[in-house]
Amino acid sequence: MQLSVRKLLLCSTLVLLGLAPVSSVFAQYNNWAVGFRLGEPSGVNVRKYFRDTHAFDINFGTYGGLYGNNREYRQGRYQSIGWTLQGHYLWHARLFGKDTFRAHYGFGGQVNRRRYYPDNLRGQRTDYIAEISLGGSAVAGVEYFVPDKPFSVFLETGLYVEVLPAPLFMNVQSGLGLRYNF
Repeated sequence: MQLSVRKLLLCSTLVLLGLAPVSSVFAQYNNWAVGFRLGEPSGVNVRKYFRDTHAFDINFGTYGGLYGNNREYRQGRYQSIGWTLQGHYLWHARLFGKDTFRAHYGFGGQVNRRRYYPDNLRGQRTDYIAEISLGGSAVAGVEYFVPDKPFSVFLETGLYVEVLPAPLFMNVQSGLGLRYNF
């Protein structure tokens, strides 16, 4: 699984570097941005900015690697890294009166797929279930737009609260990343 994450990050970096010469204008927050996020979840990040104060953010990648891939869950354990799709509607605003430094917060949802190893299957031929989970999430963070470059870097943290199949299972999520803005 780690090899897949590395390939994903390498491909994302190459795409971003390949797009870099296209524009040297000041990074704007009212268009699209594509990049990658390291953390939980890790993977490809796409953001669409609306007006001066709103955005929609999507992350697709791995889930369960940052805070440990072997942890208690229901009547068993998660013992692997899985896949996730996460989306948030965001509100953002200038910090310190500058467009280059912005704060954001938002709410959304998340779908995960991981291997769940229930205690009652221990020692059997197939001792795991491919579990799909669904829950809500919240995020808050900061973003810095590099002056005269189409790049921005971001740092954020949040909380995932599962609804199905394990209501109120909670997981802290955080990450940092790089986006190409166009």
